[in-house]
Order: sequence, then C-alpha cells, then structure tokens
Amino acid sequence: MNKPDVILLMGSKADLEVAQKVADAAINLGLTPIFHVASAHKTALHLIKILDGYEADPSPKVYITIAGRSNALSGFVDGYVKAPVIACPPTSTAFGGADVYSSLRMPSGIAPAVVLEPENAALLAAKILSLVNKDCLQKLQAYKAAQMLKIMDADAEVNGK
Repeated sequence: MNKPDVILLMGSKADLEVAQKVADAAINLGLTPIFHVASAHKTALHLIKILDGYEADPSPKVYITIAGRSNALSGFVDGYVKAPVIACPPTSTAFGGADVYSSLRMPSGIAPAVVLEPENAALLAAKILSLVNKDCLQKLQAYKAAQMLKIMDADAEVNGK
C-alpha cells in the first residue's frame, strides 16, 4: 500500500522551516510529504492548478497549509478541496502574535483545523489518514506507545524506581 500523501502548501519560501518540521514528523509517521509554494493572495491561479492536480487523484490525502500574516491560504484551500485541511501558521511576534487570528477566524462553511505545533500538525494528518491506511495506523500506534513509555519512564525516574 502506498504511503498517504500530505501536501504541504507554503504561502512563501519563508515558511520552509516550519514546513520541514512538519515533513520530518510526517515521515516518521509513515506519510509522504510533498512541498509546494503558492500564495492565495499573489498566485491564486497557480494554487488552483496545484489543487486541481491533487483533487483529480482519488487517493487519500491531507493538506497542511503553512502561511503567516494574513492567512488566506488555509481558508482558500479548505473552500476548494474535499480533503481535510490543517492550518499550521508560523509563530509570529508581530502584532503581539495576533497574526494567528487570521487562521482562527474563518467564514461560515470554511473549517480548516488549526494546529500551531508543526509536529502536531503531522500527527493530526496521520490520525486522519490512519482511518484508511493500515500502515499509517501501525506507525501511529507505535508513536503513541513511545510517547506513553516516555511518560512512564519519567514517572519512574522522579519516583526513584
């Protein structure tokens, strides 16, 4: 069975650092990340062309949008595609971090999930795709078991066991 796709859409190349963190976590969870740069504001037709290519393919996929400032990318993609969309906006200190509101406040009928931690965005994508992909489910279960073991080991360590 092919690895499910996670399409990482960046608003600009400046978002590559966050996208790479998402991709690294996605790979560890058995997903195939695919990178694109397309701006809903500046290159809408380019974005539509990219989305049309993926939407024509019936294989399972999740889109993760990574755009800061005025995040039109997440809402645009969510309104255009059938697959789930996860917004993972880069953290910003500009405007006291209020840039995130452009990811949180969406018009009615537009509902991308918003996950601020890149690794957690990949985790949510894996949870979604594990519903239809057994290999992804196994990777997800192994990840969750490893997380549990870390906490159990930490508990034993602080209790001197």
